[in-house]
Amino acid sequence: MTAPSPVYLDNHASTPVDPRVVEALLPYFTERFGNPASAQHRYGWEADAAVDVARRQVAALLGADVTEIVFNAGATEGNNLALMGALAVAAEEGRTHAITQATEHKGVLLPLAEWERRGQGSVTVLPVDSTGMVDPAAVEAAITEKTAIVSVMAANNEVGTLQPLAEIGAICKARGVLFHTDAAQAVGKVPLDVKAAGIDLLSLSAHKLYGPKGVGALYVRRKGPRVALRPQILGGGHEWNLRSGTLNVPGIVGLGKACALAAEELESDARRIAALRSDLLAGLRRVAGDLRVNGHPERRLAGNLHVTFFAQPQSVMRAIMQRVAVSAGSACTTATDEPSHVLRAIGLSEDDCRTSLRFGLGRFTTAEDIDRALNEMAAVVAKQAVG
Repeated sequence: MTAPSPVYLDNHASTPVDPRVVEALLPYFTERFGNPASAQHRYGWEADAAVDVARRQVAALLGADVTEIVFNAGATEGNNLALMGALAVAAEEGRTHAITQATEHKGVLLPLAEWERRGQGSVTVLPVDSTGMVDPAAVEAAITEKTAIVSVMAANNEVGTLQPLAEIGAICKARGVLFHTDAAQAVGKVPLDVKAAGIDLLSLSAHKLYGPKGVGALYVRRKGPRVALRPQILGGGHEWNLRSGTLNVPGIVGLGKACALAAEELESDARRIAALRSDLLAGLRRVAGDLRVNGHPERRLAGNLHVTFFAQPQSVMRAIMQRVAVSAGSACTTATDEPSHVLRAIGLSEDDCRTSLRFGLGRFTTAEDIDRALNEMAAVVAKQAVG
């Protein structure tokens, strides 16, 4: 008899594709399979029109103009284009300095590290407090006459902390510095307005908001200021010469539909998910004993619960992950068992990192899922206690 699938509580890693998104994108694999660059016939026109609709849907969710959306393969690619592209242009004016903070995703930290390794410029990595928050005053103090760009993520992918984007954006505007945010975890989960927050560049991935994998977008401000980027992928000049390559029309249609659904359901989703998170936390306290919630106590994603268990050994964490699909706080990538750089940055010891778990609740998480997860964890803890 096949064992039941683990309860899925890892929505920060990836979300299931909403069935309404699947319905919208499927025809573009078969019936409407044209290349949007084919301007001579109906198949191309249909594909181009679908891309245009999706572009408007993404722009509407972000408070952007339709011409400011550049489709790509996801947030990591968007981060690379935003950072390396902006720095390459700014370097021509002698501005080669970038600022970020310690709990960024590797998709931001590694491109900036490569910029520095090549000797092309310097990077300042700011510390965060114990909740994972960067101090806007520290951002302002780090800006010099050579600073070209500041990159601070909207929501942390491990502990869920929401950064003060509007404050940082205002500082960057006042100092004439570009402001980029990796918003992969935030888009569709919290309200975002790129104009109001002073954001110049924003990266997102469809699969974090109930869309398909392998597609995303980069918002690039067109006015006040007009952001110039050096393209990182060269070819046919697609996406306003910023990202060459034949467009992934089914994926883009799916991303657009996912953004349209998020615009309609963001607030109701957040309320329901936050209530489930509260139930999960109360249950964890009953089942697993002494624990601490990591990340900001209030400014956090509704679906994020990152917990360090003080009363349970690492062996329990491993056993839990066989029954409940969650992420270990001890691994920042799938290829290493080194303690997470995010958890170390907020002050956790190596031992605490290894008894930490990230629970990610989402649109399709139910009360029954929470109950089942808690029952599975209770069984693991009881077995450990018996020996």
